[in-house]
Amino acid sequence: MWKKLVSWLFWLRFKLAVAGLVLLVVAGLVIVQEMRSSAYQARFFADLASKATYTMGAGPSPSIRFPQSAPYDDRLGYAQLPVFLATLKTRDFEIDQQARFSTGLAKIVDDGYFAPYLEKTQGGLRILDCHNESLFQERYPKRVFERFDDIAPMLVQSLLFIENRELLDATHPQRNPAVEWDRLANAVLIKGKNSLTGDSRSPGGSTLATQIEKYRHSPEGRTSSIQEKLQQMVSAALRAYQQGEDTSAVRRQIVLSYMNTMPLSAKAGFGEVHGLGDGLWAWYGRDFTQVNRILQTPAAAVGELDAQALLYKQSLSLLISQRRPSYYFDTKEAELEQVTDSHLRLLGSAGVITPALRDAALKAKLNRRTSKVPLTAVSFVSQKAANAVRTHLAGLFGGSRLYDLDRLDLTVASTLDAPAQTAVTTLLRELRDPASAKAAGLNARQLLERGDPSKVVYSFTLYERGADTNYLRVQTDNFDQPLNINEGTKLDLGSTAKLRTLVTYLDIMDKLHQRLSTLDAAQLRALEIDRKDVLTRWAADYLAKAEDKSLSAMLDAALERRYSASPGEGFMTGGGLHHFDNFTHDDDSRVMSVRDGLRNSVNLVFIRLMRDIVHHYMFLTPGSSAKLLQDADDPRRADYLARFADREGQVFMRRFLVKYQGKTAEEAQELLLGNVRPTTTRLAAIFRTLMPQASLAEFSALVKDNLPDGIDPAEPKLARLYEQDAPETMSLADRGYLAGVHPLELWLVGYLRNHPGASQTQVMQASVAERQAVYAWLFSTHRKQAQDKRILGLLEGEGFLEIHRQWAQMGYPFDSLVPSYATALGASADRPAALAELMGILVNDGVRKPNTRIQSLHFADATPYETQLHYKAGKAERVLAPEVAQAMRGAIRRVVDEGTAKRVKQAFVRPDGSIIPVGGKTGTGDQRFDTYGAGGRLVSSRVVNRSATFVFNIDERFFGTLIAYVPGGQAANYDFTSGLPVQLLKVLAPKLMPLINGAAGDAAAPGGCVL
Repeated sequence: MWKKLVSWLFWLRFKLAVAGLVLLVVAGLVIVQEMRSSAYQARFFADLASKATYTMGAGPSPSIRFPQSAPYDDRLGYAQLPVFLATLKTRDFEIDQQARFSTGLAKIVDDGYFAPYLEKTQGGLRILDCHNESLFQERYPKRVFERFDDIAPMLVQSLLFIENRELLDATHPQRNPAVEWDRLANAVLIKGKNSLTGDSRSPGGSTLATQIEKYRHSPEGRTSSIQEKLQQMVSAALRAYQQGEDTSAVRRQIVLSYMNTMPLSAKAGFGEVHGLGDGLWAWYGRDFTQVNRILQTPAAAVGELDAQALLYKQSLSLLISQRRPSYYFDTKEAELEQVTDSHLRLLGSAGVITPALRDAALKAKLNRRTSKVPLTAVSFVSQKAANAVRTHLAGLFGGSRLYDLDRLDLTVASTLDAPAQTAVTTLLRELRDPASAKAAGLNARQLLERGDPSKVVYSFTLYERGADTNYLRVQTDNFDQPLNINEGTKLDLGSTAKLRTLVTYLDIMDKLHQRLSTLDAAQLRALEIDRKDVLTRWAADYLAKAEDKSLSAMLDAALERRYSASPGEGFMTGGGLHHFDNFTHDDDSRVMSVRDGLRNSVNLVFIRLMRDIVHHYMFLTPGSSAKLLQDADDPRRADYLARFADREGQVFMRRFLVKYQGKTAEEAQELLLGNVRPTTTRLAAIFRTLMPQASLAEFSALVKDNLPDGIDPAEPKLARLYEQDAPETMSLADRGYLAGVHPLELWLVGYLRNHPGASQTQVMQASVAERQAVYAWLFSTHRKQAQDKRILGLLEGEGFLEIHRQWAQMGYPFDSLVPSYATALGASADRPAALAELMGILVNDGVRKPNTRIQSLHFADATPYETQLHYKAGKAERVLAPEVAQAMRGAIRRVVDEGTAKRVKQAFVRPDGSIIPVGGKTGTGDQRFDTYGAGGRLVSSRVVNRSATFVFNIDERFFGTLIAYVPGGQAANYDFTSGLPVQLLKVLAPKLMPLINGAAGDAAAPGGCVL
């Protein structure tokens, strides 16, 4: 019995062992078959991938997951999208549509894998015009194989032999390209052996698919752990089975993607290098098309074996260097040459390449490019509008570099009109040619009768009025440099400042109408009005007598107020006595209305008008410093002075803080000196205040460095001024007077130099004594005439602060005005874009609307991160009464109909033959640096630049600026006036008519553009 039991157990164990062995054999066969065919993997991963989908939905997505920082996701902008979107939200952009992740896709990403989707080989910024036509396009990489069949077979075979030999095996259509088992096992075994021996060298076990995942989506494009390797393999498998279980086509696509996107370090003059095509150009200077042709053609047939061998060797070196690109391209070429030759011998022995090709390639030298990659010739003019959009985009994204911006997967819909842009740019370029300039009628007197036409820079900006915003349609110039003349310069634009002055004048009349129009005649006559406030006096008298007291009637009457155009009077302004001339001496003996003064751009009319405006602000407010100082015997004066000085000092200290707070010491000094005519005396007072501890040598160097060329004060004079202007010797008020700067402004700049980041409270606490001293010193002097002169100088500056506040509401771009009546003639400078904004306010009936150049942004099209945004224009702001805007438009219409811009009166003609009305204002800027000697004698005059400007509107719908500009000393060779841009607009009119006609009668689509 026992023997039978033992026998039974023996046979049971035997049978179990045999069964286990059979099972192991079967399992092994199944595993081997699975490793070859990947049938089970195909079903598993294809099922997972089929559930990893996304759809687009309205508004922000509640389920979107953005990728972590990695080379591919950083370059195309996917990883930065959360930051971009947050920034754009603050810039009035709203999300229209965004991708929604399916539950399956969200789980894959949440589990730590890369989102499976069809990734783009190329990305780059694309800018569309308002017709949805391409205005700008960048593609990175630039040189790619479009199809798998475009790749030379010898390159495919060489790549697979080196990296992934079984990838294109057609025997098993379901093969998982994410793993090559024998290669992986070999790599694991050698890795284990090396961990015992300490050898750091080991072959890679990654397939092309996992390598792509690594260099695209792993941090820094590296594998730092086993977990990351598994992450790459699983992600590659999911991506491979997105289209189903058959991976035959996907595997060919993997080869194509690898060839086009493998990272190949970075090259000076080119940037990051990706893909074989860009690699051949950047590292070897090879034309991609020629390389493809030669490598695709049998060498024996064309007799190009040596050429083919060299190109093959250079291509092979790139395939090899991909694993350590920075190492190979940063070291001597000999090391890459050696490893490439080693691979050539191996490939030849394996029969991948012919012995003849191998031997010829071994004889060739790589000859790597050592110099920077030459820049592709680009005309900044032809891309001027696109560059303006790119720069604007960089600002929207928080200061991104254009290099990074151009690589984003982003499509931008701009408001620009490409046909008009191209036509205008082409014409402006042609005008550099003297024959073209002559044909355009630009060689007449006061145009380009003198000077080289090729040196004149023309800049043109055109907006179109919309319902809620102004659309930028054209922005271009012929300046073959990146600088944007419209927005990036500070220019003397001459008499265009009269436009701003007149707006201020009529705005004052509107405010006076609001204040006085409800009073009856007796109340108006009883008003206490300072005799120097002639504007308030006129308004009161007008309203006391007028039958029609409407604002429109009052503004029309204000435009008919008359001023002398005589240049015989001297004007105390800007710290000294100044005389002004008219452009045409025929006007010198005339007395004319403000309206006619604008029409003919008569300087003295506007100098006197500016004086009245300044006096209005100086003497308007009851209890102001001007009124308080009128009566030197006022018993309230002494008691009131302390309170007044503190209050007034705080008001102006706050204004100066707005101007200077947040600026570096150097920026504040530059801003302060920017509004001061530099003389030795003025600079001495300034620098002894800003840097009282400076030595005499340091002080002398500062003064000399900021004086114009040719002025070199003697050392004894500097030593005397150093002692004389010392803070312990001279009061702050005296130093401010000598400097021509408000004493408190001077003190503040010095204080902020020593206390950067000081708060307003700290400044106010520190300046108590200075605020009292400045005003107390001025009011206590016994020299009444000198006192009044200084007080009036300060009050004039305060008046200009009020004028600047009004100008800033109209879009004036700078922080301050030159406190001189010459500001009415352009002394405070301007920018063409800011003038266009002012004209936009006028055509929009006094409403300041935001300007739009970007309508929408489309990130990451056809990816799980796709996001579409549109620009929602900010709130429009009324800054002028409609009646003021209407009166201004009528005044500037006369400038074209009868005045300085009549050349363009009939330039714009509708298809039916009717004339399109045009209004505008001209200005000529002849900026010089004049040096004066004793007694006001002119010692020298150096030309800085010359400009001529026309700010205009067309049909009160389109508006913009046109400027002619010559920089530097060469401007002395020209004598053109504002007639030049007027004539040029006339020449441009036919180029603009398609845009203007497209807008007619189509309010839904301004300019015929897609909105």
